[in-house]
Amino acid sequence: MRKILVIGSGKSSSYLIKYLLDKSKTEDLLIIVGDISFTHAKKLIGNHENAQAILLDVFDKHSRQEAIQNADIVVSMLPARYHIEVAKDCITFNKNMVTASYISPEMQMLDKAAKDKGLVFMNEIGVDPGIDHMSAMQVIDKIREKGGEIILFESFTGGLVAPESDNNLWNYKFTWNPRNVVLAGQGGAGKFLQEDTYKYIPYNRLFRRTEFLEVDGYGRFEGYANRDSLKYQSVYGLDTIKTLYRGTIRRVGFSRAWNVFVQLGMTDDSYSIDDSENMSYRDFVNAFLPYSPTDSVELKFRHALKIDQDDIVWDKFLELDIFSKTKMVELKNATPAQILQKILMDSWTLDPEDKDMIVMYHKFGYELDGKKHQIDATMVTIGEDQTYTAMAKTVGLPVAIATLAILNEKITTPGVQMPINKEVYTPILKELEDYGINFNEKEVPYLGYNPLHV
Repeated sequence: MRKILVIGSGKSSSYLIKYLLDKSKTEDLLIIVGDISFTHAKKLIGNHENAQAILLDVFDKHSRQEAIQNADIVVSMLPARYHIEVAKDCITFNKNMVTASYISPEMQMLDKAAKDKGLVFMNEIGVDPGIDHMSAMQVIDKIREKGGEIILFESFTGGLVAPESDNNLWNYKFTWNPRNVVLAGQGGAGKFLQEDTYKYIPYNRLFRRTEFLEVDGYGRFEGYANRDSLKYQSVYGLDTIKTLYRGTIRRVGFSRAWNVFVQLGMTDDSYSIDDSENMSYRDFVNAFLPYSPTDSVELKFRHALKIDQDDIVWDKFLELDIFSKTKMVELKNATPAQILQKILMDSWTLDPEDKDMIVMYHKFGYELDGKKHQIDATMVTIGEDQTYTAMAKTVGLPVAIATLAILNEKITTPGVQMPINKEVYTPILKELEDYGINFNEKEVPYLGYNPLHV
């Protein structure tokens, strides 16, 4: 049997493993799932005859290399920073590799070695990055084949809660790593192009400079800028483009409320708070507010942030119970961001029957035969439950499909790469449609970068 090693059985692995198990009989596959938690790995494969769970600590060189050497192809579903050791072993033992993560500088440095050995190192093949690359390049290539020139590209993605499970005032629950949500937007200004002009949004303004989006059947959303929208400008071949903007989707009103945490400093991850384990949630909030012998924490909070008591934003903070005297932080030497994450997980963790939702929105502006045109493309995917989430589906299925395509030598171009070539994106997008992951494209009047439609 051909052996596929999946390292990591976290939240995004459920659909990936299910897909491979479903194909295991016809494709003669043995799926080996390695995780630091043997119980977790075992849970995802059940008692399937073509699957095996193993205890695998990525920091244990011997067990890691033994597992990789024993496989025909390796899928790393580890946090991005841990891929590199796996990748180096794949070079050593001549194994193809697939990840859903961004290509790090360290991974890129392995490109020549991978090419020299004829190995495919496919990265950025999840949802964002992944489906966004493939769906965008498919439309961009079609426009170019007609002789059109791309002048505008905007792309937004969001992991949200499905309408039927949307039962809090923030219209949000955690569908992936909560830490990444709390730290979103930090580490540099948002940078993008608008009408041939470079634009920058520093972190302290990021959540107050939002775009509005309308998705048929799902209503209105907002988007805030990603850190560097220009990262893929040359990769996509958009060197002459006038407007290029990539952003994250939330429900309208989320960003305005989230900005309060930013302004107070609660998303800071650079220092620890003294005696944090003995703090109540109320103590934590009060630590960021001025002393007053008379005013309550609530009053100081509203006054400092200019929030009226009848403002819906105020109700959002009350709903989180951040002023509780009895709920305790219980984290030693915690950063503000770590404490905020714990508070939010009380309210924003998916319940077992909750469904999540992935929303993706592309705008393409182009010139053809002297006229300007626009295509809007949207994709919405709803999860099944807490395990088989839309996030796991849209991350895991592209990874799984690409893994099998590489194993079957349908994808053969060697090197460290992302899925922007036709040989990769065409069959993968086609198969994703069988699983309900598809884009609705429509021609709309070209408005340029003009949110007011003037």
